[in-house]
Amino acid sequence: MGMVWRATDLMLHRSVAIKEVRPSDPGLAEYDPEAARLLRERVLREARALARVDHPNVVTIHHIVDGGPGTYPWIVMELVTGGSLADRLARGPMNPIEAARIGLEVLDALRAAHEAGIEHRDVKPANVLLRPDGRPVLTDFGIAALREATALTATGSVIGTPDYMAPERVSGKDGGAASDLWSLAMMLYVAVEGHHPLRRGTTLATLAAVLTDDIPPPVKAGPLTDVLARVLVRDPQARPDARQLERMLADAARQTQTGTLTSFPLQPPAVPPWDTSPQDAPPPYAAPTTPVPAGRRRWTLLVLPTAGVTLAGVLVWTLLPGSDTHASGGTGSRTTGSRATATPLAGSTASPTAEEQTATTDLLTPQGIRTAIAAIEKETGRDRFGDLTVYPQYVSADVMVKGSDTAYDSYTYRSGQGVQEDISKGTLSGEEKPVRLDGFDWDKVPSLLVQAKKRLKVPKANTRYLLLDPPGNAFGFAVGMRIYLTDDYGRTGYLVADKKGEISSVMPADS
Repeated sequence: MGMVWRATDLMLHRSVAIKEVRPSDPGLAEYDPEAARLLRERVLREARALARVDHPNVVTIHHIVDGGPGTYPWIVMELVTGGSLADRLARGPMNPIEAARIGLEVLDALRAAHEAGIEHRDVKPANVLLRPDGRPVLTDFGIAALREATALTATGSVIGTPDYMAPERVSGKDGGAASDLWSLAMMLYVAVEGHHPLRRGTTLATLAAVLTDDIPPPVKAGPLTDVLARVLVRDPQARPDARQLERMLADAARQTQTGTLTSFPLQPPAVPPWDTSPQDAPPPYAAPTTPVPAGRRRWTLLVLPTAGVTLAGVLVWTLLPGSDTHASGGTGSRTTGSRATATPLAGSTASPTAEEQTATTDLLTPQGIRTAIAAIEKETGRDRFGDLTVYPQYVSADVMVKGSDTAYDSYTYRSGQGVQEDISKGTLSGEEKPVRLDGFDWDKVPSLLVQAKKRLKVPKANTRYLLLDPPGNAFGFAVGMRIYLTDDYGRTGYLVADKKGEISSVMPADS
């Protein structure tokens, strides 16, 4: 179905995720124009579905770029940086209490979607993203069924992930909201047991198992055992509804892992355990080389190789209000002085020192910033930065490679966890220059946050962060820093200050 890029919004100066949807066969539009049209409609429907659900556990959509018939839209979404539940489960099973809490929040997101007339239809670990604080976010409503939408599924085809599809959907029936609850329960089964009970060697065999095979009773589910037994039944009418399931999960989340385990009243077949990650992971695709037409927004795409990753590249998103010019694509595209790399994956971790472990957990403070910078410089042995972003929970930095003014490696620091090297690497544009941070007056950050709260007109901000303004940036400002505030509706304001903390400009949310 395509690829998700990590990108930088150059107007708001924030990281975003961009879903690029395209057919696996580039010639689809030529030999099957109807299928190409349906794909485009599915993308637009995903955007509309997301826009109708306003919930903290559902990924936020910021914008959709649609070039009209014959093109495939791009969806600009909130970037969730904690990886997916599939990534988490690849490291091993979950504690049942932790799984119950994850299940509660995902269920809350599903209830909000169901109340808006939307069925997700593809609940699985890969579609549950995790914020840095561990909170789950449901994403990928690409095959969500809107009540009033025209059916887009071709006759005889099945859309979804076989492992997590409810039996009634496999058999071609519409189980309604109860089908999403089956998928949620199956996801929790995999989370606590560490394998999928019905996954087989082929897709057809898996579909047959979902329809007919008994589910082995879980052995590690603890207080979740009864929840799984009651939801994973093939008759959707026999499953508890969302309110009942919420009470059951809440009870399970409050329990301890003691007592006698119950089991499914089913005869378990001899099924070997299967890893949960291969079928959840998106298929590899070649990096794109041309941009989509973009109305009044200009997109420039620059593809660069990155060692050690299958999908890598640099995507530069330039937002030019009022511009009707389409960008030119390919490796010869003009950049604008800001870049975004492929989403970083966890790399090597440096053990935090005792001082780091006792540092304040709010990193958006003078002490927190200094602690993070010192830890990054100590771990890397370098003191020149191409980028620095400070959130209360973590700090991300692009640290220049020794001897180079353009190449950088990316790192993340979290209090109590130390420095983690990301898999992403990149280069600065021709305009940008690295900077040392020893001249910044971080003691001015608290007063800058106070001024931001007073002047940026974001009264209920739920996100605040500091961004480094390196020399040669796309906006032409002197080296310094910015303070951003954003609310639940994407309203964002920022103020610009020099490295001594003197404010040079203020951009309120309603400007």
